[in-house]
Amino acid sequence: MNRLNQLFTAKNNHLLSIYFTAGYPQLDTTVDIAEALEKAGADFLEVGFPYSDPVADGPTIQHSSQTALDNGMNLSLLFEQLKDLRSRVSMPVLLMGYINPIVQYGVERFCKAAAAAGVDGIIVPDLPMYEYETMYSKHFEENGLSNIFLVTPQTSEERIRKIDTLSNSFIYLLSSSSITGGNLQLTNSIEDYYNRIKGMELKNPTIIGFGISDHQSFSKACEYANGAIVGSAFVKLLGEDNYMDKIPAFIQSIKA
Repeated sequence: MNRLNQLFTAKNNHLLSIYFTAGYPQLDTTVDIAEALEKAGADFLEVGFPYSDPVADGPTIQHSSQTALDNGMNLSLLFEQLKDLRSRVSMPVLLMGYINPIVQYGVERFCKAAAAAGVDGIIVPDLPMYEYETMYSKHFEENGLSNIFLVTPQTSEERIRKIDTLSNSFIYLLSSSSITGGNLQLTNSIEDYYNRIKGMELKNPTIIGFGISDHQSFSKACEYANGAIVGSAFVKLLGEDNYMDKIPAFIQSIKA
């Protein structure tokens, strides 16, 4: 079992994942932020690698991506920074980003570099399931990397069950079909969506993302899934002065 499987075996509820963009706010703070998040009580991390056209992201994460690119962040530099990761961080770490930079870098090369750095899984929102299954899955599997699929309220039961078959760690449930940075809206249709997923009794745990920003939304998401992901709210914190000193209080405010 990789670290993700070990985590879900040891703890299957109220799991808190934090997303942040590598290279933001400063170029060389990626591992420092990861270490601070683990010490503060996060359960696992998603480190975003910036891209110039982040179509699923709202203004906050778009801004962090552009700043990171302006700072000089790229995949080669990120993997160089992550060489220190496992000497300082023990919890599961995923990389999250878009397929274009991965293809430009080389998918096999990317997977090997991620595994060498101690990365446990990859989230690629715009990677088609068919392409993953027929072209890239061997590179993920050979390097012990979990590919995390995304599900939206519009995803059919047939596709969800296919995703469940192809997954080996967790499934990422989007709280809506909008971009990141909104607020968790629990309409009747969204609650029906969550209950529909729960009723399918999938073999993989589920984690809810998009719109989780505080203790209330985190707790509500955990009623329907094994945990939740906080992204934009944390990235906003990284734009403040003395942000490293504020990380423990931020994590405790979510988990309180």
